[in-house]
Amino acid sequence: MPSLSSSSTVLTAEDWIAIRRHLHRFPELSGEEYETTAYIKRTLEAIGVRIVDYGLKTGVIAEIGNGEGPIAALRADIDALPIQEETGLPFASEIPGKMHACGHDFHTAVLIGAAQTLKLREQELPGTIRLLFQPAEERAKGAKQLIEAGALEGVGAIIGQHNKPDLPVGTIGIDAGPIMAASDGFTVTVKGVATHAAVPEAGVDPIVVAAQIVSALQTITGRSISAQERAVVSVTQIHSGNTWNVIPDTAILQGTVRSFNEEVHERIKERFAEIAGGVAAAFGAEASVRWSGGPPPVVNDPKLTQLAKESAFSLGLNVASGVTSPASEDFSFYQQKVPGVFLFVGTSGSQEWHHPAFELDEAALPDASALLAELAIRALGGLNTSG
Repeated sequence: MPSLSSSSTVLTAEDWIAIRRHLHRFPELSGEEYETTAYIKRTLEAIGVRIVDYGLKTGVIAEIGNGEGPIAALRADIDALPIQEETGLPFASEIPGKMHACGHDFHTAVLIGAAQTLKLREQELPGTIRLLFQPAEERAKGAKQLIEAGALEGVGAIIGQHNKPDLPVGTIGIDAGPIMAASDGFTVTVKGVATHAAVPEAGVDPIVVAAQIVSALQTITGRSISAQERAVVSVTQIHSGNTWNVIPDTAILQGTVRSFNEEVHERIKERFAEIAGGVAAAFGAEASVRWSGGPPPVVNDPKLTQLAKESAFSLGLNVASGVTSPASEDFSFYQQKVPGVFLFVGTSGSQEWHHPAFELDEAALPDASALLAELAIRALGGLNTSG
């Protein structure tokens, strides 16, 4: 690890990688990022970046610049997942059952690298850069916490990034408009009539009904939504019964729906209720649907998207389009308040996000840091011009 004891410390790209590996060894779940928070603060203070107190229990907000002029924000998420790591890396997680399986350790190190670059160019900045090291992204709570704390006050543009294992190192995925999906959770409760398993005709089997509902729900995306739209309906849990010789009276289905625009979102919910209720009624059962709304879609601002492309080209990076993902991100909550752009950083990974063997190529880290810094400066320039 680099020495972080002096306010004159200048971190190198090798130091940024060491920081990422330290964070990877000590992952903390959403809302529990206390040591991660302390480590980020120590690191930023060591390179002379001022911490701003917003009363957060976890997460860090810092600023670079003289506090005058427009403000552009850079955001990274810092939390890990409840997954047992299976990478075999020499810096693998030392916390049983917890892992940075989505690359938030990488995102944090990227933002620290960008902070170092911006700090060295602080006198050139035409405004202020606010750094948001956000907790609890995996639970879709952290962005709201920072917004409620006032982290977006005065901010004219916000920039975020996420590693993308299926893009090669040196490539940045950028699209205007929707780039990540809205996420909804659902719970379907099927009410039947319990009976002895040997006399099923005396009851109404909710397990059979639930199975039919699962199959029928798959027709929503294939028959009720245009082939030119993108949507996902996934049942991920089925719970029913507690013994081998009793047909229970209840079955519960849970899962998620992903969509990219509000019209499709509402159409899915409408068809979902019709199918669940209709299938249940056909078998003499009842079905109720409860929704738990998640983040809206991540929608990139066209002007910031163009600035991002220009920034990437200026650094010699490749730019890929058509890289939308059905995963969700609470970065979208910031975009409901201010214009924002979210970038995918190619990391040449062999596994997708949330896999126990998830890993990425750290060679992507310096380019990603340089891109965030460059785009932040250009965004500030744009805010000065528009203001």
